[in-house]
Amino acid sequence: MGDSGDISISRASDSTLVIRLAGRWQLASGLPSSEAISRELAESAPRTVAFDTRELRDWDSAVVTFLAGVAELCRASGIAMDRRGLPAGVARLLELAEAVPEKPGVRRVSERRPWLQRVGAFALELSAANRQTLAFVGEVALSAGRFARGRARVRTQDLVRLVQECGVMALPIVTLISVLVGMILAFVGAVQLERFGAQIYVADLVAVAMVREMGCIMTGIIMAGRTGSGFAAALGTMKVTQEIDAFATLGISPIDFLVLPRLVALVLMMPLLTVYADVLGIAGGGVVSVGMLDLTPLQYLREGQAALTLRSCSIGVGKSLVFGALVAIAGCLRGMQCGKSSSAVGDAATSAVVTSIVLIVVADGLFAVVFNILGI
Repeated sequence: MGDSGDISISRASDSTLVIRLAGRWQLASGLPSSEAISRELAESAPRTVAFDTRELRDWDSAVVTFLAGVAELCRASGIAMDRRGLPAGVARLLELAEAVPEKPGVRRVSERRPWLQRVGAFALELSAANRQTLAFVGEVALSAGRFARGRARVRTQDLVRLVQECGVMALPIVTLISVLVGMILAFVGAVQLERFGAQIYVADLVAVAMVREMGCIMTGIIMAGRTGSGFAAALGTMKVTQEIDAFATLGISPIDFLVLPRLVALVLMMPLLTVYADVLGIAGGGVVSVGMLDLTPLQYLREGQAALTLRSCSIGVGKSLVFGALVAIAGCLRGMQCGKSSSAVGDAATSAVVTSIVLIVVADGLFAVVFNILGI
């Protein structure tokens, strides 16, 4: 007898089939196949199946799993199962396993569907997701209209708290990233422009790039990772704890009470954070320019001021409004779509960040095309 489980089948009489279990039955050693038993039951059709476990040594849930499969075969064939030969512990575990029915959908059956079916299922899922997104955006637009008319149910203290979270509490990370981005732009520009003796134009490069593009984009990405994910996690947790369902039960619109304040707070703070980021980015570029290119601070400021126009500043601030709305909508959408488990909250936060960044990049590309066509 080896260390693994062993099965043998014999006949005690014409109507009884005896299954002998011997050896060590443990999951680490694997489960013996029950094909021989299934074949014997189909060919001889006994009235009773009995067990001989006198040579059964160490066992764990492996023997229970095997016997549960044999019991399933007996039920399917209408054959009685005599459990008197089983150890007392095995018999009790088997009864417990049969007393609690298996939940539907728990056991996953691995089936590889045809590729056309998979493509069709993906298209249907994509269509359903697009419908949900459009419905959510429409509800947010209606809620914003009610807010503009003063009819939305928004608590002032919630709005003030969210403004603080989206604005003041985001200043440290915006400060760090903006200064570093400005210094990087100035360093890259200095390395190239110094070859042509045009170091003074580093101020133009940093000022225009920060005000028109980098300030609003970097602030949007920062807020996507910091605030958008927070929105998704907060709403996702409320979805898991059924607080959002409670709002609907009480007749309170979750869009008005939960989504709209977050949207308004982020849209209000994004332009201010963008202007703040622009100033710090230009200052960071000035540090590199003064240190590397021997420019005076006054020269740097005058050249940067000459390069900036009201149109460039307006473009950057206008983009920040759109980016703020995109981040807020993406974060709240993923939070409202969160599943019912704790792991789904993390998935919602991750999805919110990815969606926000993709939307920001796509929107900025569309802005670039439109402005180029308009000659702005």
